[in-house]
Amino acid sequence: MAEELRWALIVISVFVIGGLLIHGLWSVRKKDSPDTPSVERVEPNETTSEVQEPATAKPQERDEPEFGDLSFSAESHDEPAVSEQVVEEPEAEQQEVEEEPADAQAPTDFIIVHLQMPEGLTMDGSQLLPAVNMLGFKYSEEGFFNRHLDPAGKGPVLFRLVNMYNPGTFDIDNMEQFSTAGVSLFMTLPCDGDGLSAFNMLHSAAKKLADEFGATILDSNREEMTVESVREYVEKVRSFSA
Repeated sequence: MAEELRWALIVISVFVIGGLLIHGLWSVRKKDSPDTPSVERVEPNETTSEVQEPATAKPQERDEPEFGDLSFSAESHDEPAVSEQVVEEPEAEQQEVEEEPADAQAPTDFIIVHLQMPEGLTMDGSQLLPAVNMLGFKYSEEGFFNRHLDPAGKGPVLFRLVNMYNPGTFDIDNMEQFSTAGVSLFMTLPCDGDGLSAFNMLHSAAKKLADEFGATILDSNREEMTVESVREYVEKVRSFSA
């Protein structure tokens, strides 16, 4: 009986040792098995490429925010400078506005009277020159005839006489060959001196020249001058003389 038990233990030991050997071999193979799959994972670069492609896409997605950040930061740096200019410029403009109230009252309107010859007729320069000289006009370097506050040709200009047609000037050296179908008298408002007195002189000169040449007196709209249009001119002169 003891002999049989001993053989049974021997058989069981053999099975146990065999099982341990098999288990050890299986464990060794299991440890070695990742090498083969790792090779299989390395070979197909599709997975790697798929991982790399998003990686290349990510820098592009980063570039855009970085660019926006840079542009934003640049704007944030520039904005204070602009704001400083905006603060300073209005102050300069306000100073200019405060310093230029007199310039804002510079001539803002005109009194214009036209003398239009009948169709087919003209004013000859040989007759026009002595007529304007008699009315106290003085020829200027600009090519106009000016009526000064002083009849001798001194002091501020009250009103001017110009050619109604291009070029608008007169050639004093060739008045004998000159002719025109009309002339214009105008004064700026406000004017130096007494505005109403200057307008009366202008209107009187226009009537004398109209009588001299048989011309028609027209207003600024080139419509025949009426008593009503003269009153409107007077009111305009008064508004600038107040």
